Amino acid sequence: MFEIIPNWHPIFVHFTVALFSISAGLFTITSFIKSPLKEQWQTVARWNLWFGAGITIITGLAGLYAYNTVAHDTPSHAAMTEHRNWAIVAITLILGLAIWSIIRVHRNLALGTAFVVAMVITGGILAATAWRGGEVVYRYGLGVMSLPKVEGEGHAHEHADGTGHGSADALTPEMTDQHLTQDGVMPEADIEMEHDQSMSSRKPQNHKDDGHAH
Repeated sequence: MFEIIPNWHPIFVHFTVALFSISAGLFTITSFIKSPLKEQWQTVARWNLWFGAGITIITGLAGLYAYNTVAHDTPSHAAMTEHRNWAIVAITLILGLAIWSIIRVHRNLALGTAFVVAMVITGGILAATAWRGGEVVYRYGLGVMSLPKVEGEGHAHEHADGTGHGSADALTPEMTDQHLTQDGVMPEADIEMEHDQSMSSRKPQNHKDDGHAH
């Protein structure tokens, strides 16, 4: 039995975002194209909305479980609560739009411009919700089991594009304590300055013997 950390929410949320975004995009585009492509794309858009709404229920439940189980502090709790509140609005709108479309299709009625506008607005709210979810993980570190550590010599490496990360010995604890920002991240300018100073202090000083005592 394998474990998803912290749970299944990060997996299901991608289906919600992808399916609803495709649906909203297709409904918007079909307002400007003609038959028979118009009807075909509207059918695809409806099915994406319906499947997306179904999986959104699972996404919401998994997110609620994560909200009540992941370890967090006061700042991350505030960010997590904001993400949850946006998610409640987004889920409510998605489910409402799915029900709206089902009723209209069952009555053999066109969805209309108001429906398309509501889809676009909901898409924006969903994007804002997803952004805040990313903030919760990548800025506050919620649901992350461990952060990478670089200690001592020999940990510098390069990426395929030629860029790389320097060894951690260029940054001492004193330097990080002095220059950490409010978010706990050292500004790039300070990192470069401290690195240059550290490297220059290691260079041997070459002096010519001019016969004078020092």
